[in-house]
Amino acid sequence: MTVKTSHYDVIRKPIITEKATMASQANAVVFEVAMSANKPMIKEAVEGLFGVKVKAVNTTITKGKVKRFKGILGKRKDVKKAYVTLEEGNTIDVTTGL
Repeated sequence: MTVKTSHYDVIRKPIITEKATMASQANAVVFEVAMSANKPMIKEAVEGLFGVKVKAVNTTITKGKVKRFKGILGKRKDVKKAYVTLEEGNTIDVTTGL
């Protein structure tokens, strides 16, 4: 049984960091995506939501750090990021909402 997922279920939020800003100079945008999302799903979601043409999608999984909270050992969640490279002439302004 397959479940139909929304584009908003695939793409969680844009990531705005120093490294993501450097990537935007190379016409790329960084998003936090669902752990179950694959590259074709991410490409379809970005093209559907923002109306742009996607050239390539690269993904990376960042493992959560082990941290202490009030003396109790805990772990941050794992995060999957998608570096979406856009075709020439296409841009996404992540500072404005949808």
